Amino acid sequence: MTKADIVDKVCEQVGGFSKKEAADLVDQVFDTIKVVLETGEKIKVSGFGNFVVREKKPRPGRNPQTGQEITIEARRVLTFKPSNVLKTALNGE
Repeated sequence: MTKADIVDKVCEQVGGFSKKEAADLVDQVFDTIKVVLETGEKIKVSGFGNFVVREKKPRPGRNPQTGQEITIEARRVLTFKPSNVLKTALNGE
């Protein structure tokens, strides 16, 4: 599913919005999520799951082509943990 598909679903299911207004709404939601995650805050969406930014420390690694040892830099990664409601819906229980 693409962002355009999400915009179409918002238009269909919510109604009262033009495609332009629905696209602006979807963009604002995504921009808000991005800004919050950039600050390192956690996002909890009830019935859906949690988005959490984790800090990964530098670690030793190896170039698989040459076998040369390298250091993998520290970085921030985004993790998602689905809620039990979402897990249940996915597994049809």
